[in-house]
Amino acid sequence: MKLALVHDWLNQIGGAEDVLARLVDCYPQAPVYTSMYAQELMPDSYRTWTIRPTWMNRLPGIYQHHQRYLPLYPLAFDRLDLSDYDVVLSNKSGFCHGVRTGPDTLHICYCLAPTRYVWNLNDYLDREQLGSNVRLAARVVARLFRQWDYAAAQRVDHFIAISTEIQQRIRRFYGRESTVLYPPVDVAERFSISDVTDDYFLIVSRLIPYKRIDLAVQACSKLGLPLLIGGQGRDRERLEAMAGPTVQFLGFVPDADLPDLFARCRAFIFPGLEDFGITPLQAQAAGRPVIAFEGGGALDTVLPGETGVFFSEPTVEALGDVLSTFDETIFDPVRARHHAMQFDSSVFTRAISQTVERAYHTFRYNTIGEKG
Repeated sequence: MKLALVHDWLNQIGGAEDVLARLVDCYPQAPVYTSMYAQELMPDSYRTWTIRPTWMNRLPGIYQHHQRYLPLYPLAFDRLDLSDYDVVLSNKSGFCHGVRTGPDTLHICYCLAPTRYVWNLNDYLDREQLGSNVRLAARVVARLFRQWDYAAAQRVDHFIAISTEIQQRIRRFYGRESTVLYPPVDVAERFSISDVTDDYFLIVSRLIPYKRIDLAVQACSKLGLPLLIGGQGRDRERLEAMAGPTVQFLGFVPDADLPDLFARCRAFIFPGLEDFGITPLQAQAAGRPVIAFEGGGALDTVLPGETGVFFSEPTVEALGDVLSTFDETIFDPVRARHHAMQFDSSVFTRAISQTVERAYHTFRYNTIGEKG
C-alpha cells in the first residue's frame, strides 16, 4: 500500500502537529505533503521525514505570516495531484483535504475540524477588533471559501472525526458521515497520581480569547480561590488586568514541570468550547477531576459525576456556582486515570492503522467490483 500524508502547514507546533507525528510513526516511509515547511521553526526530528511543500513555500514572509496568504491555500492544494498513491491520509483543520486523487486512490481525511474561519466566521470576527470594511470583505471571502471547502469535502472517500462535536460539524457543513477516533494523548507514562494535593485550581492553555480563561479568572477572583494559570498568549495583559490577588500567572511552564503541577491541583478548569481538548485528559491521567464547560470535546473526555463536573452556561456566574460548592474529595483519582488511559497514544496508533487497513481493503474490493 503506497501511502501519502497531507498536512496544512508546518511552521508551528500544536495539537495538529502532535497528530502528524503519530501518523509519521505509523507510516515512516510515507512522504508528507504540505503547503509550506519552515525547517528552522520545527523540531529537528522533522528533518528525518520526507517533506514535500508546495510552491507556496517560496512566498516571501510566509513562515512568520502565513495567515496573509489565506486565499492561496485552496489553490495550492487543489493543484496537488496525488493520484499515484494507493492511499492519501490528510490531517486537516484547514484546506489540505482539497488535494486531487484519482479513482484508484483512497482518500481518508482525519478531520481535526472543518475550517473554523470559514464555517465559524462570526465567532472569529467577534473575538477580533476589525473594522467594518474588513468584516464585510471577510464575509465575502468566506462565502467563496465555503463553496470550495464543501466541494473539496465531497472528493474525500472516508472521514474520521476527532470527537462527536467534530462529527456533528462534518455532517452539518459537509453533509458527510464519519467515524470518531480520538487524537493521541501521551498520558500513560508521562502522568501519575500524587499523594499530595495543594490548595489551587489549575489552567494550562494558550492565553487567547476563545479559550474563555476570563471566566475562570473572574470567578476565582470573586470567590477568593487560588488559581494558577500556565501558558502564554496575546490575551495575558487583559486577563492580568481583571485578576484578583488569588490568581497567579506562571507564564511558560516547561514540559518536565507539568505532570507535578497537574497532579497536585484541586481540579483542572477547562472553560472554553473546544473541538477536543488534551489538557483535561492530562489532568485525569494525573488523577485530578475537571471542571469544564458543557460542550464540545469535553463531552467526550469528561464523565460528569465520575471524573469531573460541567457548568452549563459560559458565564462567570455559572462557573462560580460550581466552584463555590466544589469538593474534590468525592472523585476517585484511580477512576479518573483509568478513564484517561482510553485516550493514550498507543490506542490511537493501533486504531488508525486498523481503520486505514480496513478502509483500503473495502475500497479495493469495491473498485475491482466496479471494473468487473
